[in-house]
Amino acid sequence: MKTFSKLGALATVATIALTGWANAENIKIGVSYPTPTHAWAAGMNWHAEKAEERLEALYPDVDLILVNSPDPSAQASALEDLVSVHQIDALVVLPFESEPLTDPVLNVKKSGALITVVDRGLSQPGIEDIYVAGNNPELGRVSAQYMKGRLKEGDNIVILRGIPTLIDNERFDAFMAEIEGSGINVLDHKHANWNRDDGFEVMQDFLSRFPDIDAVWAQDDDIAIGVVAALKQAGRDGNGMFVVGGAGMKETIKGIMDGNELVPVDVLYPPAMIATAMDVTVAAFKSNGPVAGRYILGATLITPENAASFYFPDSPF
Repeated sequence: MKTFSKLGALATVATIALTGWANAENIKIGVSYPTPTHAWAAGMNWHAEKAEERLEALYPDVDLILVNSPDPSAQASALEDLVSVHQIDALVVLPFESEPLTDPVLNVKKSGALITVVDRGLSQPGIEDIYVAGNNPELGRVSAQYMKGRLKEGDNIVILRGIPTLIDNERFDAFMAEIEGSGINVLDHKHANWNRDDGFEVMQDFLSRFPDIDAVWAQDDDIAIGVVAALKQAGRDGNGMFVVGGAGMKETIKGIMDGNELVPVDVLYPPAMIATAMDVTVAAFKSNGPVAGRYILGATLITPENAASFYFPDSPF
């Protein structure tokens, strides 16, 4: 599918088919995810709605029911309604949080529905039939590889991390492992909570303490916006300085297409992964091929040469 070719490679797909679903009629698929509260989540919502339009037009017997929820409790209630009211045949779910959504998703599984989990895994393994997620360690590695290609031994960088979570640790640890032995100095790293205001404040602190910074790993495009604002305010956005963010925000990608030297590349962590999950779930009913397994989307380095393939101007992200 077009989605797959743009967003990355599948990994470790099971070799058994999901028997029992392939011949279902009038298929109802619930799609549950958190209410968008930040840019990445808003982009995810947009891609889910576009996938709904596309898939329902392609398959008139498929009904995709999109529900977003403001907190874990509301999402748990929404899952109950999808089973009791809509009697869904499958569930695509991006859990608000892993622990409180594990039992509610397990209850949907017990109803006989196919389960696709997106991005945040559940606290109990083996509930989902399909898992779709971005590649957090690869995001760190790809970012570090770009840094090594641009910098020389003795150059200095600072790192702005996300929220203290497993996802952040996976990204940071992979980055540090890749950068090890390069001679590039990591002056400091601090959490900026995937937030542009925090990114601005943390970068201001770094600029006040370190007179010689050659590059910044911001890990996230929202953080990078704050970093760029701090650099420009301090007049330290020249002399080859560059910032590497991540996720694929449309403004960042447009800047890359236009030759932005301060943010010359980005590393993909696609909000469109929920559309990928919807595609694969529908394929469980419409394809004769096996689809059960894990789909890990590649953390593609976005450059001026390929940026147009990842640019969605109508998306909020």
